[in-house]
Amino acid sequence: MQSIAAQWWFLAPALALLFGVLALAPLGAQVLARGVVFIDLAVAQAAAAAALWAGAFTDHPSVLETQLIAAGGALACAAVVALLALRWPAQREALIGLVYVMGASLAMLGARQSPHGHERLSELLAADVLWAGWWQVGLLGLCALLMSVLQRSGGRWLQRDAVFYVAFALVASVVVPALGLFVVFVALIAPALWFRSGMLWWLAVACTLAAAALGLSLSWWLDAPSGACVALALGAWGVASALQRLRHPRAQQAPH
Repeated sequence: MQSIAAQWWFLAPALALLFGVLALAPLGAQVLARGVVFIDLAVAQAAAAAALWAGAFTDHPSVLETQLIAAGGALACAAVVALLALRWPAQREALIGLVYVMGASLAMLGARQSPHGHERLSELLAADVLWAGWWQVGLLGLCALLMSVLQRSGGRWLQRDAVFYVAFALVASVVVPALGLFVVFVALIAPALWFRSGMLWWLAVACTLAAAALGLSLSWWLDAPSGACVALALGAWGVASALQRLRHPRAQQAPH
């Protein structure tokens, strides 16, 4: 009975990673195509900063209140990033990088306003995926479903700025509290890198999920922080795409 209970307990973090990768992978392809790699860091930090400042001004905000405030911060940052990318395309990565640093600084200042702010900030950077709750799994599942619907048009909806930036902000505000900024960034970029190296889209996503499962399993076996283990596994998998690209130097369009 104890073994069965342990397996059911492990199901929530496994599903959180599954839905997180499925939600992020289509966005990652668009991120590389648009040349706005830092958007994930900038928008995620804006969501984190908004959530931390909400805790500073409100006593014990509810999960729903925190999620809505984080989504608002992410949407505001996505609007700024969209404007920068449109008005100054040649400097967009540098400008988005500056927005990320500003968001990180605001998050640090917000963390100082709460007795548990620094612990919360650490969780937002490298969340312990093993403690993902079922309500987070549900939200991540909705994000994965949303991205699946948008991708069914061959990615044409995501190629529209208004859809891409809004979808990115909403998904980021959900996945970052559940998976942490580090895991979200590598889960966003790794499958897109493998796709651009010549791998079939479904295979790139499947292998990314396998790498995430390996990192989660290692964290369980080694009793190590799950966020760091998963991020290392996904990061190594993404870096390995450079070797494949040397063998097959060709790029592809956004996934269909």
